Amino acid sequence: MEISPLAGKLPPPSLLTDLAKLVSAYYEVSPDGKVEEQRVKFGTSGHRGSSFRGSFNQAHILAISQAICDYRRQQGISGPLYLGKDTHALSEPSFATSLEVLAANGVEVRIDPELGYTPTPVISHAILTYNRDSGSGQADGIVITPSHNPPTDGGFKYNPPHGGPADTGVTRMIEERANAILEGGVAEVRRMPYERALRSAQVKRHDYLHHYVDDLSSVIDCEAIRSSGVRIGIDPLGGAGVHYWKPIAEKYGLNATVLNEGVDATFRFLTVDWDGQIRMDCSSPYAMAGLIGRARQFDIAFGCDTDHDRHGIVAPSCGLLNPNHFLAVAAFYLFGGSRPQWKPEAALGKTVVSSGILDRVAQAAKRPLFEVPVGFKWFVEGLLSRALGFAGEESAGATLLRKDGTPWTTDKDGIVLGLLAAEITARTSKDPGVLYQEITGKLGNPFYERIDAPATHEQKEKLLSLSPQEVAISTLAGDPVTAVLNRAPSGGDIGGIKVISEHGWFAARPSGTEEVYKLYAESFRNVLHLRRIQDEARAMLAKLFAG
Repeated sequence: MEISPLAGKLPPPSLLTDLAKLVSAYYEVSPDGKVEEQRVKFGTSGHRGSSFRGSFNQAHILAISQAICDYRRQQGISGPLYLGKDTHALSEPSFATSLEVLAANGVEVRIDPELGYTPTPVISHAILTYNRDSGSGQADGIVITPSHNPPTDGGFKYNPPHGGPADTGVTRMIEERANAILEGGVAEVRRMPYERALRSAQVKRHDYLHHYVDDLSSVIDCEAIRSSGVRIGIDPLGGAGVHYWKPIAEKYGLNATVLNEGVDATFRFLTVDWDGQIRMDCSSPYAMAGLIGRARQFDIAFGCDTDHDRHGIVAPSCGLLNPNHFLAVAAFYLFGGSRPQWKPEAALGKTVVSSGILDRVAQAAKRPLFEVPVGFKWFVEGLLSRALGFAGEESAGATLLRKDGTPWTTDKDGIVLGLLAAEITARTSKDPGVLYQEITGKLGNPFYERIDAPATHEQKEKLLSLSPQEVAISTLAGDPVTAVLNRAPSGGDIGGIKVISEHGWFAARPSGTEEVYKLYAESFRNVLHLRRIQDEARAMLAKLFAG
């Protein structure tokens, strides 16, 4: 992985997006529904693309919004739809387009009173709260966000009445219907002018901010944070939660400093990511360089990505924690007695490519481990049924139950995970970096890395369909192989392969958007052992690709 000379530095003017051209392209470029790259595609987090590439334009949003309206009618979903957007430049016109369609289809839509920004977890919280308390119909939601993707990108995702990311069955139906509408020149779309939609009886203002903020004490020990006086630094990274942090601090009396309340869709105030791109990735030390540089000014600090569903925890002892490390700290703390009202059998949820330290934390806490494929949608049912107490993935997304053991969100919540880091610091008098060292001192120290390797479309297809029987490997870096999996232990296709030994493992999955495969590997011995695992994994895959 070659690191750009711009990494960790503020972007030069040449790197900034021309927002006027970007938004103009949203309206002016007409995608061809028969061209693969310009069709609607729902990945693990909805449809994403750029208006410059003809993959995220007004026609896409018209088609997807109409497809969602059709799906709601088919499924009998009659409650309100909670609509939110982040701070990406393409989110604003997408919001207007979607509202035009939703209102024309008679959908009751709930939007921010000031037409402001709404984080992904706030939408999930609103859906679950309505469906818990109301007896009239079921609510669902749309979040307009490409997550931490660059400023040129747009994103659009649907959350059904369970409040979390839609599963593949739902997204396949929406995707197929949207592409049929797109190929028909969006002639089937019902639509009304934006100003008329805003004034229509179907569109209602909803105080997202206070409904969410006022409920935070049900999931986080805000009083412990307040009484400890722990010094908190918060960087919203110019994202959708930018106007949430001060009300949170004021409501609960927190000793918190919000370092940046600016919103600029070029994101010129963020340091450049590893590859020379502006990316709001709160798990990247390059994108988080500004906050990392101020770590010692606070007892704990954190940032969130653009839609605030991911967290990046910065501790004075170590700087930015690897996402796996904080997941281990959070799980160890939560299952270590801090949530006595949770069911004793409430499990720890992790993805198959998350660190094995989580397996050891679950074992030490005498909790079941729920291991699933990549994608937060796999945790939704367990969170709703309270079978999962805490669920997280290696890409810095996680959520947890309320203190009374009932669901909080069924989507990732970066706001709550940041506040959980403050709670942990307040109640243990140690920052998460120190706690992680204590945990690994007891349970073993893992060496983990993810790398991307080139792969053709044909090679990615082969990897996707690989069976354990095709993997002729009996040892891994000198240790006997104990399992070869193409399905997760708790169910669901991995979309690749995972090879496990007593002291390490690797997993390989094809990228859904790039001509690469992702290789995850971990050793519980040392870095040299990790490198050996990676080398043997690449050699095995090269042989399979050549065969």
